Amino acid sequence: MRVLILGGTTEASEIARALAGEARFAPVLSLAGRTQAPVEPPIPWRVGGFGGAEGLAAYLRDERISALIDATHPFAARMKANAAQAAALADVPRVAVLRPAWQRQDGDRWTEVADMARAFAALGPERRRVFLAIGRQELAAFGPPHAYLIRSVDRPDPVPPDATVITARGPFTLDAERALLVTHRIEVLVTKNAGGAATMAKLAAARGLGLPVVMVARPAPPEPPVVGDAAGALAWLAHQACQRGV
Repeated sequence: MRVLILGGTTEASEIARALAGEARFAPVLSLAGRTQAPVEPPIPWRVGGFGGAEGLAAYLRDERISALIDATHPFAARMKANAAQAAALADVPRVAVLRPAWQRQDGDRWTEVADMARAFAALGPERRRVFLAIGRQELAAFGPPHAYLIRSVDRPDPVPPDATVITARGPFTLDAERALLVTHRIEVLVTKNAGGAATMAKLAAARGLGLPVVMVARPAPPEPPVVGDAAGALAWLAHQACQRGV
């Protein structure tokens, strides 16, 4: 049973590892190509887009894909919409993986905003030392008068003015995140509500230090069916295989 996994997330990696060597399935992992040196998965993989929903639908038909697992990032709204549309066009069963969002806890000082432009506005007019934990795709919204610490898997280009860049790949520990915030004298954290455990420690570190957090809300959730983790996607896939007699 040929399976296409749209990946780039922890969940996609977990699914790929679970399916490696599984005789019932012939999985392929697709990565968008935004990371220059991705961790090589244990299953066949490809890099790059498909050309929108119709291009993905054509790929599903041409490659005789029997099941589509959309395990893209919670903020990959366009890709999730394309995956749902492509699956419908190609008549291929699809499931979306959407990890639970982070929830505000006692002691959190969150300002929740809808997008990056509003996140920049929420920083205010006075110069502040800002930790931008948003990746490198959406940095254009940020500029003077603030000083920025940017953490990304790959170095962004261009880099906003008055910015220090750290290249690193999670997961990150609480002690390391606290030390990062203290060392760079961070006054406010900006992040997307990605959910998951790999990068959650920065929120606990900010909470412990009493720092405010500007939290960018998620886009609208994908069309159902939706599961919350890799285990849910694998259970869905096992059900699909049983229905096909695999």
